[in-house]
Order: sequence, then structure tokens, then C-alpha cells
Amino acid sequence: MNLLEVDCVETAYGAITVNRDVSLVAAEGEVVTILGPNGAGKTTLLRAICGLLRPRRGHIRLEGADVAGLPADRLARLGIVMVPEGRRIFAAMTVRENLRLGAYARADRSGVDADIALMQSFFRILDQKGEAKGGALSGGQQQMLAIARGLMARPRLLLLDEPSLGLSPLMVKEVRGVIGEIRRRFGTTILLVEQNAGLAMAVAERAYLMNNGRIVQSGPIEALRDSASVRDLYLGAGRAGAGAGAGAGTGAGVGWPGGGAAGAASPSAS
Repeated sequence: MNLLEVDCVETAYGAITVNRDVSLVAAEGEVVTILGPNGAGKTTLLRAICGLLRPRRGHIRLEGADVAGLPADRLARLGIVMVPEGRRIFAAMTVRENLRLGAYARADRSGVDADIALMQSFFRILDQKGEAKGGALSGGQQQMLAIARGLMARPRLLLLDEPSLGLSPLMVKEVRGVIGEIRRRFGTTILLVEQNAGLAMAVAERAYLMNNGRIVQSGPIEALRDSASVRDLYLGAGRAGAGAGAGAGTGAGVGWPGGGAAGAASPSAS
């Protein structure tokens, strides 16, 4: 079944319309990517889904319940979490303190410490840097921390906005592996916005192509990979390769202690 349904959504900043009549779906446990050039409206759509921007019209449904316009803190409690572009970690706080902040909306405080340990086993570099300040980490390490902080909320839907931005090719491979591992270990649905087309097409099952605020094409990755629209609108010369290889640095055999999403409410009951 579809966990997320976006139906005819329109967004705007003041009088400036950004997204127009956008519809998409993401099934439980699926990785879906939104492709498109800079300024297409991809990040604005993510902001509307997670509650940082109120849609001007349309519906956003989580398990069939319309959550459009709900504030971000309430949507986080329902299981929608965004890892923003640029990482935005707290530079003056330690790695462990950043992780703990990711669980601010959770009701099961007894499980937070266990999940910090889980994140440090999943992202091994975070275990080594647990007492380091966030600002002392490399760009790639900060990105891993930002993703781990998002996972501390035990999201059902994880929105990833440009996770490879500014990273070295080696760290892009790490991010690629981490996205796959998150889905396998935790069953999290992922909606990915990514300028690195090779990365996006390597991890996602389906894609939506956005231009000028509208969805202009959608389908399985295999179909869009060979699409002239994708090549002409988005890829361009030299944009295709994310590199092969699974992500090093992720732990094996991990999963949520006790299973399920801690403290998550049903959308229809909130």
C-alpha cells in the first residue's frame, strides 16, 4: 500500500507559485527519487510534505489520512522526518548530543539511549567521534551524522534533500550504501531529492522528473534512465556517474530494538 500520497499539490512563497498540480506516491518500504534541474521546485515540495511550508492547495496523505498543513513537529511525531540540504547539524554540540536531539519528539525516553548506540554501530565513524563537536567533523562525517540524527526519530518516511551535495566521490559511495542499508535494515520509506543522477538512479526503484514546478515524467528507474527528457532536462554531459560499490562503514545485522517506530502515532488518530 502507499504510505505517502501527494495529490494535486500547489505551493507558493507569497505571490510566487513554485509547485503546480504535483502528484506522486511512495509505497511502504520503497525508495523513490525526484529528479530535476536546480530551481525545479524539488526542495519546496519536500518542505510541504514535512510541514515546513503549508501547501496553497492539494492533499498530502500519510496512510490515507490528510496531513497537509500540519506543523513539522506534529508530522515528525507521525513519522515524517526531513534531512535537509547542507546537513545543518549543531556545530557546537557533540555527536551524541546531536543524535539525542533527533529524538526530541519521541515519547519512549528509555529507548533513546539504545538507539544512540544503534546509530553508532550503524555509522561506525560516529562511534569513533562520539564526543567530538559536530563542527570538527568532515563534510562526509557531518552528512552521516545528519542522516543518523534523522533516523533517531524512527521515521516511517525519510525525506533526503541532496545528501551527496559537496561530498567527495568516496563519500558519495558511502551515502549510496547507507541509503540502501536504511531501507534493508529498518524498512524505512525514502523520498530522495538528489542532483547526482547516478546516485539517485542506483538506489531508487521509481523516479519523478520535475521541471518548472511540475511533474513532467514518472516511471521505473529503468525507463527514465533511457529517457531523452531526463538527458536533455537534467543529466547533461558528465552528470551520470555516482560510482559503484556498497557503502563501507555501515553495521551488519542491526534493526530497531523491539521493532517498529517508537512513539509514532497513527495519522488518523492525531
